[in-house]
Amino acid sequence: VDKMTICADNAEKKICADNAEKKICADNAEKMAVYADNAATTRMSDAALSAMLPYLKEEYGNPSSLYAFGQRAKEELEKVRTFVAAAFRCEPREIYFTSGGSEADNQALLSLAALGERKGKKHIISTAFEHHAILHTLQKLKSRGFEVTLLPVHEDGLVRPTEVEAAIRPDTAFVTVMYANNEIGTIQPIREIGRICRARGVPFHTDAVQAAGHLDIDVQAECIDALSLSAHKFHGPKGVGALYFRKIYPLVSLVEGGAQERGKRAGTENLAGIVGLGAALKEAMTDCDGKRARISALRDKLIAGLKKIPHSRLNG
Repeated sequence: VDKMTICADNAEKKICADNAEKKICADNAEKMAVYADNAATTRMSDAALSAMLPYLKEEYGNPSSLYAFGQRAKEELEKVRTFVAAAFRCEPREIYFTSGGSEADNQALLSLAALGERKGKKHIISTAFEHHAILHTLQKLKSRGFEVTLLPVHEDGLVRPTEVEAAIRPDTAFVTVMYANNEIGTIQPIREIGRICRARGVPFHTDAVQAAGHLDIDVQAECIDALSLSAHKFHGPKGVGALYFRKIYPLVSLVEGGAQERGKRAGTENLAGIVGLGAALKEAMTDCDGKRARISALRDKLIAGLKKIPHSRLNG
């Protein structure tokens, strides 16, 4: 009986030890997991989450309401708008909050197309490796009689400004070129392209979803007329973005209803999300040079290691 009890105790201890070991392995595996797709989405920062919480629980007023509770919400909304405008060197009235980058892309392109159509201009210039939010919208415009020129992307992952200039015609309605590519990461020569478009009197839009919050963008110096961004690409919440649209151009509303966003984007504003966007952008812009240096060093180390693999090559 004593021997049997000892065996049972030992067996129980072994089971416990095995379970403990499995738990340790599971814990270690969880700690060792590496998320390497920040181009798809980023983890929301603590700063963004903390900034949002009051507007989800206590200060949940509707910014369109006329009483004090709603007006406090409106004041916070405009505070974030002013900050975003300053971040990109434009005016607050040129910033419109959206549900994300795709909506901003759609609204920008359809607005510029409508303007071009009114002037008898139905030619559009873009690139072959744009995000589908751009490419699918261009496809829709083609079905409405627009002609689309998609410029090639060279081996270095870049579009040539000279090719943009050569493609511009008297009937070109607008040019749209992404700021940074979402697959190979190349940063396009936006300033040069913007200057060419401004000199030729052609509106220029850039999908800056992968660049905003990571690069210093000046829409005035870079001659950008419209720009799209999304909060979840720089540690903000999903489901909220913004569109910069130069005030000299008319913006077409995609959603009919109330008079929110100066009548250009109906629907009660996602105040908590917008506050989170502002907080995340503020945090992202802090010590940008230091962050870029750290990430660039990691990138170079990764590329150096991967190039040791036989037959591997870098595109972009």
